[in-house]
Amino acid sequence: MMLVALLAILAMGGFLAWYGERWGRNVPRWIAIAALGLDGLLLLPYLARGAAPVGSEWLLDVRGTWIPRFGIGFHLGLDGLSLLLVALTVFLGLAAVVCSWTEIRSRIGFFHFNLLWTLTGVLGVFLALDLFLFFFFWEVMIVPMYFLIALWGHERRAYAAMKFFLFTQVSGLLMLLAIIVMAVFHHAATGVYTFDYFDLLQAELSPQTAFWLMLGFFVAFTVKLPAVPFHTWLPDAHTQAPTGGSVILAAVLLKTGAYGLIRFVVPLFPEASHSFAPVAMTLGVVSILYGGKLAFAQSDIKRLIAYTSISHMGFILLGVFAWNALALQGAVMTMLAHGISASALFMLAGALQERIHTRDLGRMGRLWADVPRMAAIGLFFSVAALGMPGLGNFVGELLVLLGAFKIDTTLTTLAALGLIVAPIYSLILVQKAFQGDYQEKHTLSDYGLREVTVMGALILATVWIGVYPQSVLDISAPSLQASINRIQPQAKATP
Repeated sequence: MMLVALLAILAMGGFLAWYGERWGRNVPRWIAIAALGLDGLLLLPYLARGAAPVGSEWLLDVRGTWIPRFGIGFHLGLDGLSLLLVALTVFLGLAAVVCSWTEIRSRIGFFHFNLLWTLTGVLGVFLALDLFLFFFFWEVMIVPMYFLIALWGHERRAYAAMKFFLFTQVSGLLMLLAIIVMAVFHHAATGVYTFDYFDLLQAELSPQTAFWLMLGFFVAFTVKLPAVPFHTWLPDAHTQAPTGGSVILAAVLLKTGAYGLIRFVVPLFPEASHSFAPVAMTLGVVSILYGGKLAFAQSDIKRLIAYTSISHMGFILLGVFAWNALALQGAVMTMLAHGISASALFMLAGALQERIHTRDLGRMGRLWADVPRMAAIGLFFSVAALGMPGLGNFVGELLVLLGAFKIDTTLTTLAALGLIVAPIYSLILVQKAFQGDYQEKHTLSDYGLREVTVMGALILATVWIGVYPQSVLDISAPSLQASINRIQPQAKATP
């Protein structure tokens, strides 16, 4: 029941936060922290245990009936992969609450309701092992995220929120269609309606059918990732979202797309994925280089960070479709490290905008003298984002490149150029914001105790997974290796 409790605590916490505003302006914030903190306490024993028991990839498995007539069940499972992503969600959910403490001044209760319900949907996506239930949670996280952008965003929030909703909703409907068609084909072959993940792994599909169904899942997940050419919603959504919304987008919503590729696309359609792998890996390389190039050209600090996210997600797409242990471990490490570093950079951008009321790098400059703590933290996470050895991003990208090199040396060589582009846009951010000459003279306050505390936690997490990555690799290894082994009989020459 622990998995149900993880979801129920956040869902109920959302309602309490909404109602709690009548008790005081800070009450919703503390309720959100309490709900996320309680979820974190529930996860601690599993994180401390590390790897799953020998001979088992699953730490927890909960099954119940929901709509038995159509074979729809309430099936949740926790393995090493989902454990890491659930922990990331809870950890950075806390960061999103803390960084929104002074920024959100209106409808505070409703803001935290939407924040917690977005996180509830994300946790459900990482835990669901019934494909209809998975789609249900996929939809749950979209609607409150729309409200976070539309109600508390910046000057073009309505446009950005609608663009986010349309991209994710239309692609999600493609996935729903693929799920239903797959269940219908399985019923035709077995006489049983089911949406259970493990049952559908055994579905017998013709190569043509499997390929088209795989594309339905692939498009939905690469829109959320996002990868070129499905990326255009992301810069607008990140730029216009409030800081807490940007943190949730960068930290966990993008990771649901990567998780879907690892958990569903390749295992459900191994042969179709194998034949499609060159295209998918090429899209990953294009995303790395194109995202980096566009980041280089931005003057809006949040748009710059948004395009760096597209570049980093390209490494994940490359690693997933290389589909070997090194590449998959690298993809998971990149998911975790990027979630932390990108969240910190968006929190930095939000703090600057709250203080000087601009996101334009051309109006900043020489801020280090006024805000040394903020500048030092900004430098640290900019260096982390460019892949400095000893920090988490470096480990993830290195493993992806090592794994992908075994599959396609040309694409891997091109992807490695991203390691050259990244220092350029990262150091431009630091130079324009904190060094150089004054463009406009600002008087602003430095980070206080609350902000230094949350940033310090993010720094420790980044250093930990960079210096001691084995602690993370041991947790995810059984799940990833089981996924690799599971499809070997069906695809002997998997990429």
